[in-house]
Amino acid sequence: MATDGSGPEAMVRARGLAKSFGEVEAVKGVDLEVAPGELFGLLGPNGAGKSTLIGMLSTLITPTSGTGSIAGFDIVRERPDVRRSIGLVFQEQTLDRYLTGWYNLKFHAEIYGVPSEEVDGRVTRALRDVGLWEDRERLAGTYSGGMRRRLEIARGLLHRPRLLFLDEPTAGLDPRSREAIWDRVRELNECEGITVLMTTHYLEEAENCGRIAVIDGGEIVTVGSPAELKAQIGRDRVEIVARDPEALREELSTRLGLAPVVEGDTVWFTVAGGRRFVPRVFSEVDAEITSVQVRSPSLDDVFLAHTGRGIDSPAQEGR
Repeated sequence: MATDGSGPEAMVRARGLAKSFGEVEAVKGVDLEVAPGELFGLLGPNGAGKSTLIGMLSTLITPTSGTGSIAGFDIVRERPDVRRSIGLVFQEQTLDRYLTGWYNLKFHAEIYGVPSEEVDGRVTRALRDVGLWEDRERLAGTYSGGMRRRLEIARGLLHRPRLLFLDEPTAGLDPRSREAIWDRVRELNECEGITVLMTTHYLEEAENCGRIAVIDGGEIVTVGSPAELKAQIGRDRVEIVARDPEALREELSTRLGLAPVVEGDTVWFTVAGGRRFVPRVFSEVDAEITSVQVRSPSLDDVFLAHTGRGIDSPAQEGR
């Protein structure tokens, strides 16, 4: 599925991009466009193909078929130009734990060809930007998980890329560290105009993106803003806790024509206008109800509607 098209100046463009590992199709003919200045998310469970897609777009993995470009540069034929245009923060941490924060960044700046007279200034600014200036002389191995992730983001920005790839940038971090990372990402995107393409399996994290592509089994199944995707569902989820959930399920099915699902002591179903519908449940069923909760559509509902399962379920084939 293609996005709604950002024209010839797309920062990221993929057409039929695919990658197979033996008989496993990790990414299956993806079409994608990301406009300059977007904060764009790839939302899907672990194993959905997100990292493989990022790997192809960042030139680390050679596609099996299809084409792709970054800032107009072909990801296969013009790899050096692509690499100069991007910053990349891997899902797995790649810092040298035996170097200080300062020397991790200085080493990276030098291998990326930052002019020698600019290296110290850029490293200083990067460390200040991510709040690590006071910790610059500490070994990276002594940093907390959130500090190391901030250092990796600073490292990815040293050569002033036009596009920043973030592969599961907050995986494994505590809530406070995750929020600090997101504050910096939003600042980069909104104040400095850097295009950000990130992957995540956290639903609440995807809400920060201007647009998201839901990916499952190596395929993009839908694209839009979080609000647009939730609006397409158009139904509320009603969750009812009952003493006898099977009896309630049977009554909801036969008396109200619903297709309820039982999960433990909870029975849930989707219906338009959930809050207006709940009084009918109390007036037309006899089962003893303990509590009722009505939820508006969420991104989990979006994922369920397009894939038939929740995002925490095992992924379809993909990487």
